[in-house]
This record gives sequence, structure tokens and C-alpha cells, in this order.
Amino acid sequence: MPGDEGRNYIRGFGYQGSASRGGWSRPAEELGIGAELKNALSTPGAWGINMTAFGEILPYHDNKISLNRGVTDKWGLPVLSFDVSLRENELEMRKDMKQDAIDMLEAAGVKDVVGTETPYAPGMGIHEMGTARMGRDPATSVLNGNNQVWDAPNVFVTDGACMTSGSCVNPSLTYMALTARAAEFAVDALKKGDL
Repeated sequence: MPGDEGRNYIRGFGYQGSASRGGWSRPAEELGIGAELKNALSTPGAWGINMTAFGEILPYHDNKISLNRGVTDKWGLPVLSFDVSLRENELEMRKDMKQDAIDMLEAAGVKDVVGTETPYAPGMGIHEMGTARMGRDPATSVLNGNNQVWDAPNVFVTDGACMTSGSCVNPSLTYMALTARAAEFAVDALKKGDL
């Protein structure tokens, strides 16, 4: 973080990864039979380790999506237009994501470590957030505190759209809790005739 480690960005990142032995698809590729196939299946390939980094994209106020009424889908409905980009904070963080992974693996004794960087754009991650902010005021938010769309009370949004950010942790349990709470609210509202 800024100051304590000389990092020139805010927030943080995490890693997910795996280790496995390669070569398990060789029999399918080589189409052996009999003892040859059995031997190929029982001889694993070399070990490999993979780490993937993920970091927070800050909730920039001007990142947004909107309906593009000039372009429609096959049903004649407007498609979404995305006006979202990675900024200097995220681009600087990506440098440390890569180098820190290399450093950790090498410190653990892993040999032949190769750092790679693949292109990334918002939306490629599995836990993207924002676009339907939850809040207390319909002028500044899309959803009320029950995840109900202010302008369409029979619509509830309980995925990451309601959150502006989730740090660099997996938010799936939070989504589940928000969904359970919204469902309970909706059932009670239906029973009362309010929905």
C-alpha cells in the first residue's frame, strides 16, 4: 500500500492457483491401445504451478453502462453500451501482481518461473461489481436497501451490481446473503399485498 511498501496505488489484490501434472491428455492425442495405452495413462507428465492474480477495480464515478438505442438485438431491444476502463491505479497494481507472484514462487523454490500478462478489460472477471448501486436515495442509487429497484418494486437485483466494490475477496457468500434477505422481504411484502 502507499507509504509502507512504496506501492503507488491503493487497495490490493489476491491470487488463486493450482498445481497439477501435465500430460493426462496424451492417450487421447496418441490413441494408443492395450498395454501401450495403459502405460501412457499411468505415467503422468511434469508438475506445473499456475497462479492467477485478481485485484480491485476502483468504483470510478464515470464508469457506467447504458442502453444504446441506436443498436438493437435480434428482438429489437436496445443493447448495452459499456463506458468503463482500467485506470492508472489498476495498471500499476497489475505490475506488482505479476512480480509478487514470481517472487513468491521463486522464494518457495519453484524453478523456471515465467510471469505472463494477458490482456484484460472490465467484464472479463467473474465478480464484476457496480452499475446498480444500492442506497438510500433514488436520485443517487438504483436500488433501495432491500435490493429492490426504486422505479420497479417487483424487480430485485442481488448480484454484484448492487455493490460498488468488493475489495479483492470472493463476494459469493455476500451475494447469497443479499439474495436470502431480499427473498424474505419479497415474500413478506407479497403476503401483505405490498408487492
